[in-house]
Amino acid sequence: MAQSFGVIGLAVMGENLALNVERNGFPVAVYNRTSEKTDLFMKERAQGKNVKATYSLEEFVQSLERPRRILVMVKAGKPVDAVIEQLKPLLDQGDMIIDGGNSLYQDTDRRTADLESTGLRFIGMGVSGGEEGALNGPSMMPGGTKEAYDEIEAIVTKIAAQVDDGPCVTYIGPKGAGHYVKTVHNGIEYGDMQLIAEAYDLLRNALGLDHKQLHQVFSEWNTTDELDSFLIEITANIFRYVDADTHKPLVDLIMDSAGQKGTGRWTVVSALELGIPIPTMFAAVNARIMSSYKQERVAASKELTADVGKYEGDPQEFINKVRDALYCSKICSYAQGMALLSAASKEFDYNLNLSEIARIWKGGCIIRARFLNKIKDAFKQNPNLPNLLLAPEFKQSILDRQSAWREVLVTASKLGIPAPAFNASLDYFDSYRRDRLPQNLTQAQRDYFGAHTYERVDKEGVFHTEWTTVDELSLQVGTTD
Repeated sequence: MAQSFGVIGLAVMGENLALNVERNGFPVAVYNRTSEKTDLFMKERAQGKNVKATYSLEEFVQSLERPRRILVMVKAGKPVDAVIEQLKPLLDQGDMIIDGGNSLYQDTDRRTADLESTGLRFIGMGVSGGEEGALNGPSMMPGGTKEAYDEIEAIVTKIAAQVDDGPCVTYIGPKGAGHYVKTVHNGIEYGDMQLIAEAYDLLRNALGLDHKQLHQVFSEWNTTDELDSFLIEITANIFRYVDADTHKPLVDLIMDSAGQKGTGRWTVVSALELGIPIPTMFAAVNARIMSSYKQERVAASKELTADVGKYEGDPQEFINKVRDALYCSKICSYAQGMALLSAASKEFDYNLNLSEIARIWKGGCIIRARFLNKIKDAFKQNPNLPNLLLAPEFKQSILDRQSAWREVLVTASKLGIPAPAFNASLDYFDSYRRDRLPQNLTQAQRDYFGAHTYERVDKEGVFHTEWTTVDELSLQVGTTD
């Protein structure tokens, strides 16, 4: 009997997605470059399940019913291209390849154009949720032709995470839209994680909270409408874990040097190319880079010393202020992400539905959070909302909390505790709400040294001034004889 679905690549994500598909009633064929991995999968996790092992791409392709639907779960970049090139001569018109890895959206654009021109179908599908999500229900962001999506809709809607208003999957848009949305999702994830880390740093080092107190604080935060989320939940759980060997909190023993796989950087690069400010995500990427300078930081800590002390006010009051600052900063981070998606939608003709994107992020994915309901509703009520900060719900939330937000950052500055993402979020808010920024001076400087011209607020046109010829009398603005 031919299998309904094929999976290439049996790392943990590939294995879990294969098992998810099989559990939902679709027979699966699997192939891995190393046969030992295939044998182990069949012997252990796939034993007794409707999964067929294959040991060559030819055998794999022949085991699938037509039109074939093949999910590729290999490392992004050249490995994906290599698998596609090996598959192409084995496939028939109408067969489909689905790239479920974290591919760069431009690569997906190229692959879509190439394969669709030959009569094959191609879907670039972002998958979020980690190992657990892949097995039990991820959030999925498929892009490509609508006709191609229609052919896999029955499968992906079954294997996706399920929330109160449907499965956490939808047709995102043409070409690389799915992978672009997944990239921005990851950029928002970077921002979220950095903001949480800064809140932890403030509570740990300004107040001196121990791991039990931190667990209590984050557990309480996770019961609120504002901060109930997967990332806050796992943060609370992390503080409970005590190392068996040292009997110390494990988090205190982990090296403070964070890794990254590139999607955060891709988000920043795309934002720069599109001219969209995303300072919170930029700060999060920079923070990870700075953390990698461990040896230099250790040496600098012995040279650049400062006696900063501890917070001397009411601890619970400060905890509440950090919570408010975290929520305000989080709103700004998501506002930046949604603004970037809106700009990309126009630039690349993706026709993205921001309300629907927020909806499919409510379950399965790493940034799943209760407040995504509010984002979904905001863009549903006004699909042309220029910025999330202007949605009534979020506008009032920040206005009510901005005093606490500012006080937290004053405290962080006084105590020498870096809070780059908190600061970037507040700077974004303050810049966005200003009707006049100091870039009038920047334009004057550009015109002075490079004749780049400027516009005026009092009359139409483009102007240039010979600044070096100005005489002293013209500086006496407002004086009379």
